[in-house]
Amino acid sequence: MILKGKQTKLRALEQSDLEFLYELENNSNIWEISGTITPYSRQVLKLYLDNAHRDIYEVKQLRLAICNELNKVIGFIDLFDFDPKNRRAGIGIVILDKADRNNGHGSEALSLLCNYAFTVLNLNQVYANVGEENQVSIQLFKKMGFELAGVKKDWILFGGKFKNELLFQMFGK
Repeated sequence: MILKGKQTKLRALEQSDLEFLYELENNSNIWEISGTITPYSRQVLKLYLDNAHRDIYEVKQLRLAICNELNKVIGFIDLFDFDPKNRRAGIGIVILDKADRNNGHGSEALSLLCNYAFTVLNLNQVYANVGEENQVSIQLFKKMGFELAGVKKDWILFGGKFKNELLFQMFGK
């Protein structure tokens, strides 16, 4: 599956993504947003990639690689907690290198995946959980039409401190 915008392409995960996935999943700077607490081995990530082809209706999630105009993988975007009965899913996005941020790839990737979620998967809504201190993500989701639905107080324990998490929602047309 390939979803293509003007400068950004979303594609299914491939075995060649192993090193990028290893670097991203083991980057402790993003563990707070990913909920990760321990490093992943290449073997575990290889097994994950071996099963990445499984259907969203079976595994309740979909992870796609975000590629720039040179076909370089710069991040991942996910649908998770896919709930076809209630027609909703969570959405998450990460672009690893700061040099690849703030140039339209994140907003285009989010637009492509939301369009896919609403038109192909027939979802009623997608939602995002964003740390209250993550101003870049808050701006991105607001810019893309997500509305603040609530605050989950003391929701995330990270670095010995509890932090609030914001819930954003977007509804299909």
